[in-house]
Amino acid sequence: MSAAPKDLGSLLAALDPSADLAHRHLWLINLLDWVRGKRDSVPASVGRVQLFLDAVAARPDIQRRLQAWWFTLVDQVDVTTLLADFGFAPRTALVSEVAERLRTKLLPGSPETIDASELFMLALPSAFDAQWLAALEEAQLNRLVDLLAPADAGESAGGATRWHRALLDAITYCAGQILSTGFAPELRLRMSESAREAQPFHVLIRDVESLRVEVLHALRTPDRLNESAQRLRERLEACRAAAATVYAHFEENGISVGLVFRLRQLRERILRVRELLDCLLSPKPAVNAARLMAHLVMVGQERRSLRALLAANSSLLAAKVAERSAETGEHYITRTGAEYRSMLRKAAGGGALMAFTTLAKFGLYALALSAFWGGFMAGINYAVSFVLIQLLHFTVATKQPAMTAPAMAAKLKELGTGNAIEAFVDEITHLVRSQVAAVLGNVLVVAPAVLALAALIAWASGSPVLSKHQAEHVFESLHLLGPSLFFAAFTGVLLFASSIIAGWTENWFVLNRLDSAMHYNPRITQLLGTRRAARWARFLRENLSGFAANISLGFMLGLVPAFAAFFGLGLDVRHVTLSTGQMGAASAVLGLQVLQMPTFWWAMASLPFLGALNVSVSFYLAFSLALRAQSVSGVDRSRIYAAIRARLRTAPLSFFMPDRRTDTQAATGS
Repeated sequence: MSAAPKDLGSLLAALDPSADLAHRHLWLINLLDWVRGKRDSVPASVGRVQLFLDAVAARPDIQRRLQAWWFTLVDQVDVTTLLADFGFAPRTALVSEVAERLRTKLLPGSPETIDASELFMLALPSAFDAQWLAALEEAQLNRLVDLLAPADAGESAGGATRWHRALLDAITYCAGQILSTGFAPELRLRMSESAREAQPFHVLIRDVESLRVEVLHALRTPDRLNESAQRLRERLEACRAAAATVYAHFEENGISVGLVFRLRQLRERILRVRELLDCLLSPKPAVNAARLMAHLVMVGQERRSLRALLAANSSLLAAKVAERSAETGEHYITRTGAEYRSMLRKAAGGGALMAFTTLAKFGLYALALSAFWGGFMAGINYAVSFVLIQLLHFTVATKQPAMTAPAMAAKLKELGTGNAIEAFVDEITHLVRSQVAAVLGNVLVVAPAVLALAALIAWASGSPVLSKHQAEHVFESLHLLGPSLFFAAFTGVLLFASSIIAGWTENWFVLNRLDSAMHYNPRITQLLGTRRAARWARFLRENLSGFAANISLGFMLGLVPAFAAFFGLGLDVRHVTLSTGQMGAASAVLGLQVLQMPTFWWAMASLPFLGALNVSVSFYLAFSLALRAQSVSGVDRSRIYAAIRARLRTAPLSFFMPDRRTDTQAATGS
């Protein structure tokens, strides 16, 4: 069998039940490849199945060889593993499943196997297989059963067939896995108290054994069989409901992707048992078997997908990250004049501190450190500055969008009427106005602050903070027609990434109950004292997310350019506040002559675009994630766009300054 047969005659001639394991399986693979053809016509594939049935029925010698081949196949390859385990991770851990899927995608499979799941993946590798399998008619399927295993077809009148026994074994195996997962302490302890008291998993195996007895007993009655099947269905539903209570625990105490993976595996096992049970009790076993095989083909398609695995098991974590960011983001949206002025003051404070950050950055350049250590020290400089800004309750404008976007996405769930659209547009104006206030507060303070500090340093030390060449290079690096705009967009990606790290860190902190441990752990309370331990626990619970965002962003801004340079990528960062501060330092060195330099004005022109890209890219990525995580769909975007355009025509200043009438109404509570 050096080449695969291309026509039915050659396929039937090549059928050899005494061939070795690999060649017997290769014959099946070649047969099914002939059936699917060019994968462009389901009726054509169904027609080829009919041709195969007619050809085998017309030749008794072929029929005998086919039956011998079939019995050898089912004796050596246990179909129970396919029915019970196909599509499930061999170990209940997300990391091991990722490794398994990578192995499946990268390494070829061998037909020399007794694993029915491996053979199934080789024989039916295409989603098209599910279509033609589901299209087979009942008469064709019954005829195929008669040709392959006439003994089993006759046995069904007096007892359980080989197919029934395989289904029972698969149900038993699945039930064992369900029981094992349900008894795992990390899930059991997170179930609700009522679910634990009901003990649905304890008697699951007993119900399965009761069903087995009723199916295998020769004198079984339909009533007893249906009663045992119904009891098993109810038990499975009770197990599913008990496992679902774990999600309520996640809502309050953080999410673990590994636990979500185990819960999804448990739910899929329960659904598989239901499917197997339907096949077992069906009056048309051949039809249900074909439908089950079609379903398993689609399971195999998903089994190959890394994207589907990660998306399914990280959706809850993404939702929780978005939810926590939404709660934080509400604090960054100003709705009244008082809140607007408060945002300006906070942003001004952030800009003042960023002036010191900018000069410290130039000081680090003077040390002439290697690329890595220069980036590392720059990361420390940024991280310390951002943390100080957080602790002093100041703000950095570019950090807001990743937090405010989830808050805006959450409000999309409330859209329904025209009034809701108007209210959402109000929130958009509040958001834009808040962002404008933050950016202006940063950049309008950082530039004069750097100018003053640079002049003070030059007066005290007798030398400028930068050389003339370095000052000119600052303007050239920020040129509007250079790569600065691309770097600003890339910086927006880093800003978004820091918000994800912040949400994940807070979720991890809550999931592991570290605030409770710090509050009550005897060793910690003995070291810090009860009151101090409680204060530290509360402090970390309230500020850990900010620490994670600020520290991660600082090190990304410092180290990513260094790593990019190592790989020859030439990536850099352009943060609008830092860039404005750098221009202030360069202007202090060059004096009033900068006003005559074209590069100064090109750099000045780039600043609004840097700020816009920092903000918009970060906001877009966070908003898109929040929409998916919070399952927001069906939004009529045209109505929102029309309402925004109308607001721009009637009240354009509302996007930049608070409305006094709205401010007065908010103050009076009317």
